[in-house]
Amino acid sequence: MTAVAPPSANPLEQVLFEVKRTIVGQDLLLERMAVGLLSGGHLLVEGVPGLAKTLAVKSFAATIGGQFQRIQFTPDLLPADLVGTRVYRAHTGEFETSLGPVFTNLLLADEINRAPAKVQSALLEVMQERQVTIGRETFHVPDPFLVMATQNPIESEGTYPLPEAQVDRFMMKVVVHYPTPPEEHTIVDRALRPPAPPQAVITPEDLVRMRERVAQVYVDPAIVNYAVRLVAATRAPGSVGQTRLDRYVTYGASPRATIALVLGARALAFLRGREYALPHDLRELAFDVLRHRIVLSYEALADDVDPDKVIGSVLAAVPMPEVPLRDR
Repeated sequence: MTAVAPPSANPLEQVLFEVKRTIVGQDLLLERMAVGLLSGGHLLVEGVPGLAKTLAVKSFAATIGGQFQRIQFTPDLLPADLVGTRVYRAHTGEFETSLGPVFTNLLLADEINRAPAKVQSALLEVMQERQVTIGRETFHVPDPFLVMATQNPIESEGTYPLPEAQVDRFMMKVVVHYPTPPEEHTIVDRALRPPAPPQAVITPEDLVRMRERVAQVYVDPAIVNYAVRLVAATRAPGSVGQTRLDRYVTYGASPRATIALVLGARALAFLRGREYALPHDLRELAFDVLRHRIVLSYEALADDVDPDKVIGSVLAAVPMPEVPLRDR
C-alpha cells in the first residue's frame, strides 16, 4: 500500500515527504533546497563524504519530474566540459553545437573546489546569467534551475578554494552534519531493504507557478529594515556593541546577502503555508545566508573564531522588530 503524505499547509509537503522515503536526517538541507528553488538561488553544501548529499539532490529532482545531472569536478576539467562546445561533423562539413551538462533543472557540482579557477568561473557565470554563449549563439538553461555545489572540508591537497568574491554568488552555504545514532540505524535498515525510488509528484511547471505565488508573499518594511541592520552589523560589529569582534572581521556581507535574506524569508514563509513573512523566517536563514560572505582576519583563525560565532553574536545584538499581524 502506498504511503500518503499527511495534510499540511506546506505546498511542497508532498515533495518533501516523497524525498524522505529515501533520505534520512537531512531535513534542513531539503528545506534549504526548496527555498533555493522557490527563490531562484543556489546552494553551496559543505560536509564530509558519505552524508547522502548526491542522493538528496537526485531524489529531489525525481520528485519534481525535473532533469538531474552530476559533474565530478577534477583538476583536468575544462569549461567546455560544463557548458558545451562546437563540434565539427566531417560527414556534413559543418559545426554543430553540443550542449553541456549544465542544461538541466538540478545540477550537482561535486567537489567544486577540485577544479581550477576557469572552470569554477564558467559555472558561476551560468548561475548568475542563466545562459551560455557558445560561438555566436546564446542558449538559456531550463527553468527551474538549481545548482548545488559540494566541497569537502577535510582535504586541502589538490584543491582550489573558491574566491570570496565568487562564493558570494551562492545564495546559501549549508553545513551538513553526521546523522544521530537513531537516524544512522534507519539508514542501515534502508540499505538492507532499499525503498522504492521516489516518484514525481509535481512538474517543473508546477514549481514555476509556485514561484509566482511566492512573489505575492507580503514582506513588511520592518523585516527589510531588519535584514539591512543584520548585514550592516556584519561589516561593523562595533556598531551594535560587539566591539570585540571588529578585529576579527576583515570584510562583512555584501548587499547580495540582504537580498538573499529577504527573498529566502519570503520563500520560507510560503513553505510554512503563510502569505506573509515574519522576522523569525529571516532569522532562521541568517547562518546559511551569511556564513560564506564574511571574510575573517588571521586573528580570528588564531583565536578559533569562525563565521558562525560572529553571526550568532550579531543576531543576539540586533533586536528583532515587532511586526503586527495586520491585513495587507
